[in-house]
Amino acid sequence: MVNFAGARSAARKANGSVVTWGHSRFGGNSAAVAPLLTEGVIQVCGTSGAFAAIKTNGSVVTWGFSVRGGNSSAVVCGTECAFAAIKANGSVVTWGDATHGGNSSAVAPLLMGVIQVCGTAGAFAAIKANGSVVTWGNSDRAGNSSAVAPLLTKGIVQVCGSTGAFAAIKENGGVVTWGYATSGGDSSAVEGVVQVCGSANAFAAVTANGSVVTWGNSDRGGNSSAVAPLLKEGVVQVCGTDGAFAAIKANGSVVTWGDADRGGDSSAVASLLAEGVVQVCGIFVAFAAVKANGSVVTWGDAACGGNSSAVAPLLTEGVVQVCGTDGAFAAIKANGSFVTWGNVAYGCDSSAVAPLLTEGIIQVCGNASAFAAVKANGSVVTWGDEHHGRNSSAVASLLTEGVIQVCGTAGAFAAIKANGSVVTWGHPISGGNSSAVAPLLTEGVIQVCGTAGAFAAIKANGSVVTWGDPPHGGNSSAVAPLLTEGVVQVCGSSGAFAAIKENGGVVTWGYTNSGGNSSAVAPLLTEGVVQIC
Repeated sequence: MVNFAGARSAARKANGSVVTWGHSRFGGNSAAVAPLLTEGVIQVCGTSGAFAAIKTNGSVVTWGFSVRGGNSSAVVCGTECAFAAIKANGSVVTWGDATHGGNSSAVAPLLMGVIQVCGTAGAFAAIKANGSVVTWGNSDRAGNSSAVAPLLTKGIVQVCGSTGAFAAIKENGGVVTWGYATSGGDSSAVEGVVQVCGSANAFAAVTANGSVVTWGNSDRGGNSSAVAPLLKEGVVQVCGTDGAFAAIKANGSVVTWGDADRGGDSSAVASLLAEGVVQVCGIFVAFAAVKANGSVVTWGDAACGGNSSAVAPLLTEGVVQVCGTDGAFAAIKANGSFVTWGNVAYGCDSSAVAPLLTEGIIQVCGNASAFAAVKANGSVVTWGDEHHGRNSSAVASLLTEGVIQVCGTAGAFAAIKANGSVVTWGHPISGGNSSAVAPLLTEGVIQVCGTAGAFAAIKANGSVVTWGDPPHGGNSSAVAPLLTEGVVQVCGSSGAFAAIKENGGVVTWGYTNSGGNSSAVAPLLTEGVVQIC
């Protein structure tokens, strides 16, 4: 099973492991939770910027963009500035910005028996065990579903959100939508849906017969009439950029539509997309397709990855994976070498470290404007914007061996080594400087996650260490006594962290409007929490 959501993809293998690729910031890079994705996964689903994997033991692992729910080990489909926690008894507790779903008091009596929660940019939708749906939050972001309420009383099996609308799939394959019409909240009758993919302001649904139905902002992929004859059958996967979609068909061809400047127009490379395509990766405004012969085809905004002519000779064979930052692509080849292209400001220029990228690359992590590659020998190579982590010279001696994983905030990186120590670099305010907590990061770290400007590390003894921009969660002193032991998961929004403890209690810190202050619901978060959204 492959889940294409927005600009990245996740594949579940027969052995229960998960492989991801595409836009690193939006879920293409699952390195931070890789040990949790090696077995036991039974389902993968996605929001517009993150993925969630359900395991056989009932646990959920998530990754991707933090403000869209990526930095968590629970099912995460949150809003930008609020959290929703599902408890073992099926009730829901919310906190954060009230206008973004942090206040659910208006529907509190209805939030029992909840089995799943997902969100738009400013609202939540909860699916109950009886198949009904309850919504709350910003009405302009689909928090008000009264117009379709009679259709949401039973039979709902999945809900997907764009920035301002929801789409609910029913047992019979029908789809119910609400929210901003220009974000996909208004759809005509659709039946037999097996997959829904969202761009920023539109949806594309693949039906059981292989056809595609689209709705939402017509300029951003909601109108596919220009290619309708090509979408009547045979479509197996759909992915998107910010304003366009690309559909892979069973015969290996690709069909595109939407904003031409964001990848909706692939006419210049149409002959190369007629057959053999096995993967498509989308970043903000461009696509890259990997073919069965290992070659790569690109289109979209030329300045941000759509034009790969400068490295074309290196993309004719051997490519096994493509990932990206906001404005650049990076391709890993079968021989372990690496090729980059796109906007220099977003990390496309790797010429300064080219000799180090010719072999042995096993993982690549990208933040807003820089890349960090982990090699088979445990060393790390960095490039991109100097202020976002390209310059790792200050810690170069610590990155020559033993690194097993790298993760990032918007402007910094953190590397976990085999001995449990952590090395950081990049913008000091965004977590690149961990000197204040250095003695606590010399051993025992098992996981690191981040907000936009801070990191949180969980240690083997269940304690948590934080650093980076204080308002973004880098300062956890206010809750320090609660983070000394027993923490099993940490997830983040754009500016706050939430830690789940062994007893089911929750501890939060960071920006109040991003969910860092849960005092209003504190009595409800002392025990029994099994999931945070």
